[in-house]
Amino acid sequence: MTTEARGTANRQSAQAIAFRPRPSQQAVLDYRGGRMGVLAVPGSGKTHTLAALAARLVQEEIADEQEVLIVTLVNSAVENFKLRINHLLARGERHLLPGFGYRVRTLHGLAHDIVRERPGLVGLSEDFGIIDERQASAVHRDAVESWLRANPDMAAAYLSPDLEGNQAEWIERNRWPALVADVAAAYVKRAKDLQLTPEVLLSRLAQHTEGHRLALARMCSEIYADYQRSLAYRGVVDFDDLIRLGLDALERDADYLARLQQRWPYVLEDEAQDSSRLQQEILGRLSRASGNWVRVGDPNQAIYQTFTTADPKLLIQFVEEGSEGTLRTLPESGRSQPAIIDLANQLIDWVRESHPREGMREALSPPHIEPTRPGDPQPNPPAEPGGIRIVNRELTPQQELQSVTESLARWLGDQEALPERDRQTCAVLVPRNQRGTEIVQFLRNLDVPYIELLRSTNITRRTAGALGNLLRALADPTSAKKLDTAFRVWRRGDRDQDEEADRIKRAARRIRGCPAVEAYLWPRADHDWLAQLDSELAADERDLLEAFRPVAQRWHRAAALPTDQLVLTLAADLFQEPSELALAHKLALLLRDVAETHPAYRLTELVEELGVIARNERRFLGFDVEDTGFEPPRGVVTVATMHKAKGLEWDRVYLMSVNNYNFPSGLAHDQYLSERWFVRGQLNLEAEALAQLQALTGPPPTYRSAIPEPGEATLEARKDYIAERLRLLYVGITRARRELYMTWNTGRRREKLQPAVPLIALLDYLEGQQEKGSEAHDQ
Repeated sequence: MTTEARGTANRQSAQAIAFRPRPSQQAVLDYRGGRMGVLAVPGSGKTHTLAALAARLVQEEIADEQEVLIVTLVNSAVENFKLRINHLLARGERHLLPGFGYRVRTLHGLAHDIVRERPGLVGLSEDFGIIDERQASAVHRDAVESWLRANPDMAAAYLSPDLEGNQAEWIERNRWPALVADVAAAYVKRAKDLQLTPEVLLSRLAQHTEGHRLALARMCSEIYADYQRSLAYRGVVDFDDLIRLGLDALERDADYLARLQQRWPYVLEDEAQDSSRLQQEILGRLSRASGNWVRVGDPNQAIYQTFTTADPKLLIQFVEEGSEGTLRTLPESGRSQPAIIDLANQLIDWVRESHPREGMREALSPPHIEPTRPGDPQPNPPAEPGGIRIVNRELTPQQELQSVTESLARWLGDQEALPERDRQTCAVLVPRNQRGTEIVQFLRNLDVPYIELLRSTNITRRTAGALGNLLRALADPTSAKKLDTAFRVWRRGDRDQDEEADRIKRAARRIRGCPAVEAYLWPRADHDWLAQLDSELAADERDLLEAFRPVAQRWHRAAALPTDQLVLTLAADLFQEPSELALAHKLALLLRDVAETHPAYRLTELVEELGVIARNERRFLGFDVEDTGFEPPRGVVTVATMHKAKGLEWDRVYLMSVNNYNFPSGLAHDQYLSERWFVRGQLNLEAEALAQLQALTGPPPTYRSAIPEPGEATLEARKDYIAERLRLLYVGITRARRELYMTWNTGRRREKLQPAVPLIALLDYLEGQQEKGSEAHDQ
């Protein structure tokens, strides 16, 4: 465990031991059974409360062979729950052992438990495998490419007729394949959530009287069929299959379901606003015998609907359908100072009362956030109305980056003057990964210390990049340039020391100028490059070059090993930190899987897999906020997307790019990320394909229902997107404890972007509050 991880664990342990429930939390802890919905505002301590409830149920309500089942969203939350529950159980009257009487799982983990116990129920072998997201993407991409080769004319029906010159040809070659892959991936995910196999969909398409109007559904169903055939050939399932098959197992065997219901008499669900239809079905069936199902969440923080099959309406319906007395709220939050709480509540009120599109007025809902009461163990930071600043200036994207980084540099200077214990935390939150990458570059240029939570973490990309550079040198063993790069990677730990850095540069220049690499690495008595240079070399250069030679020789000998063993050999020479070594192990397994999937790949192609991760082009599950938890460091800037920031908090928060592209409101001049500029009629092809899928659902003749006209689904998708972005803005605001800065930019297109409508509304509100304050002061 790293020092940071140990610190996080110790803090969480102390919090678990010190937990003293508020009255609203105690009302949840008084639960004795049945259905209960809990609406929890940001920072309300829902994790503490749910863990304490689980511990009480384990102590008081279940038999020895039973468990309380807790289902949460991400792996880091699983470990967090375990830590808290174990401490509470250890302090209880029964002094139970860690892990006794409860089970914490993500939905994927729970589905795996269900299927793994009875794989034959759903047609799987005992040794079935689970394909990870990277491998699944590769299989999906192969299916898409195969379909595109067989259907070269499909693009013409969807590309805009206004494309000029060779634009259409370029789009068809460079953009269309990626768009088809995205549309098909969303279709397959939704089809699995609806428990529809490709065979069923293709059969219904063949029978449909208006099949000619379902071209997107046909395209996606055929890709889906090819994708599933590829998985079956490999004897694996993907994560979406796992959940679908978990529900299938419960439906097929009533006795098996009854045993699981007996095993888990209480079901506690965290982050229920992100529940999917399948998750609700699985947990509903598991809890049906006892009726003991507690769902905790906040519909105002439902920000994953665009990317997943999550649907916040499911939690809202659960709450509304419950009988009197089954709803609890956790409205108090000690996270933010009063002015920030007031601003978040004002966003809720403005949306509900004044949003320019009436259909959006249900996007946010009560309860409002309430500050904690006097004597609360987690009091709010002191009131500071001036801690909120909305920059109402027209900035270009470059000017916005410059403005924010200069402000951060000033903040850092102030922090460095403080003792370590008094320094604060700070984050820059962006709507999209690309903007985060740009702010990181600016921070790097100003030498502002930062860490990032984007597609992959800094440490993940550094580790992948270092290993990739060494593998490139081994793939091209006669290249002096690549050997020079490998040498620099080997000595990367000394580059921050001025004297060492100069020595490394001089030695690296020598390697780059080597006319024959073999004469350096594998010298003969009459052909030793280093010996020939002896009179020209300074002693420190010669020592460094002599020290590197046996290391490079060892790497070249290891090149004959299987890829994963080669990577681990290189890692042993490069890394010392446990986190880096653990990441190298993950990367070694990744390359082993790629090599097994593509036997013809040479080292050059395998290196490219690491390059994709190092360039931040694909998400890789390293050791980041979703895997091990994250504790924001003091006096350092965290750069994250607003999605990644959910569940975290900082003293100072910058929200960037709050314009009408990233946060549209449904007005005429707004633009939408999901509507590609090169598609005919600005259609959202993903939404159109999902609407066509919906027309195929249900038993005959239901699936012969009306097919939406082109564009109808696009307009509906805009509404969902607008609502989700309002919730995303709410999440961003509620990450701030003491200070909040919000900026917007005009974008890079010819038609300038405008500040987001909710940003203008909040600015007007702040100015009104300041005027009231001035008037009160004058009186």
